[in-house]
Amino acid sequence: MGKFRQALEEREVLILDGGLGTELEFQGYDVSGQLWSAKYLLDNPAVLQGIHELYVRAGSDIITTASYQATLEGLKAYGLPEKQALSLLRLTVELVQKAIAQVWQDLSEDERQKRPYPLVAGSVGPYAAYLADGSEYTGAYQLTKEEYQDFHRPRIAALLEAGADLLAIETIPNAAEAAALVDLLAKEFPTTEAYFSFTAKNGQQLVDGTDIADLGALCQASPQVLALGINCTPPAFLSSLLERLKTTSAKPLLTYPNSGEIYDGNKKTWHKDKEESQTLLSYSKLWQEKGVRLVGGCCRTRPADIAELASYFKG
Repeated sequence: MGKFRQALEEREVLILDGGLGTELEFQGYDVSGQLWSAKYLLDNPAVLQGIHELYVRAGSDIITTASYQATLEGLKAYGLPEKQALSLLRLTVELVQKAIAQVWQDLSEDERQKRPYPLVAGSVGPYAAYLADGSEYTGAYQLTKEEYQDFHRPRIAALLEAGADLLAIETIPNAAEAAALVDLLAKEFPTTEAYFSFTAKNGQQLVDGTDIADLGALCQASPQVLALGINCTPPAFLSSLLERLKTTSAKPLLTYPNSGEIYDGNKKTWHKDKEESQTLLSYSKLWQEKGVRLVGGCCRTRPADIAELASYFKG
């Protein structure tokens, strides 16, 4: 039995982490550019480890690697040789492993007994994150199944070689890409455990227009996909999306939405939604009633938000 499956069997709720790029920005780091937060793998990997440590201390049971924007093609386009690019992908796992070990060493024996040893989730973002042209928010891109698989294969292999416990295949906006990834796992990484998380444009549809129920059926049919859900989506949409996923999948559900703030793509700024008054915790309580067992946050969420989730759900 893999570590992720075991954690799901032993724990009623697992706490995910929150925004990485968000925390970098709050600490005064620039995340603009084609590599986004991944450029700190080159410039300052210690700051990434430090943010992972914040989330472990906050109570996260699963920490995702800083590989969402880091791909072999993207790093090569940035000017790195392939060998160095692959080394940086493996480094994303090592930074999380070191962060967990450091925090665990600092905990008392009593504190260790009260929580599971955190897992490392290798983040696999969509092809569109590499494009950095906004299509990750629309799903408006088309490749063949083989092209999707050729793109994702090196990163997945590097993350697993470095010791990731599971894959977090996340922020997926395109149904064809999701199907290609499920097929890739089955054919080339058959023992790997994963969760899939999608982005939606309303209460029923993936941002590319696909009925979210179709993605539920896709994940239900894969023995490697142990949980599925929604991330990087306004929280107001999630209750409806979860209900729709439940019509085609009986697997554990997960949620890690944005904070509720709205992103202006033209001005590249966030602003508060005047109609949004609930907190991440209050929403997560509602979603737990709908079968959600993994909770966390995405854009504009911080360690304090995750600590609040951990305090409540681990009580």
